[in-house]
Amino acid sequence: MEKLIKLLSEIRPDVDFTAETKLVSDSILDSFDIVSIVSEINDTFDVSIGVTDLLPENFDSAEAIYSLIQERNK
Repeated sequence: MEKLIKLLSEIRPDVDFTAETKLVSDSILDSFDIVSIVSEINDTFDVSIGVTDLLPENFDSAEAIYSLIQERNK
């Protein structure tokens, strides 16, 4: 999780990813942020997040993103 928080913070240093729980719902992250995050996650965690995974609930919080990574890591 620490590795993910660091990655997210490098992309959007102005966001507190440990506290926010509505990153997409509250329009904190936009589509460009999501594309950047997915690209970095795919490279850093050696997973493949596909188009079908690009749902708001998968990116609303760091915990949701981490759960998605764990699911794709199986």
